[in-house]
Amino acid sequence: MRLDKFLKVSRIIKRRTVANDVCGSGRVTVNGKDAKPGVKLKEGDIVKIQFGNGVVAFRVLQLSETVRKEDASSMYELIEDSQM
Repeated sequence: MRLDKFLKVSRIIKRRTVANDVCGSGRVTVNGKDAKPGVKLKEGDIVKIQFGNGVVAFRVLQLSETVRKEDASSMYELIEDSQM
């Protein structure tokens, strides 16, 4: 699954166009490498997104084309700062 689509489906970022812009601006890494919107994600990948002054890091647990709002958070696992 594409990175920008995953960010939208998992509701980490609400709109795919915003996810595309964030990825295109160089603020996202996948497994420590800069990531563009079209990067193919796999289960187990570590994604870090820089938002303003903070960084959000998570591990991809599940890839699904569609998911209910209540189940969106089951697609990823947040990583604590101590693991980064």
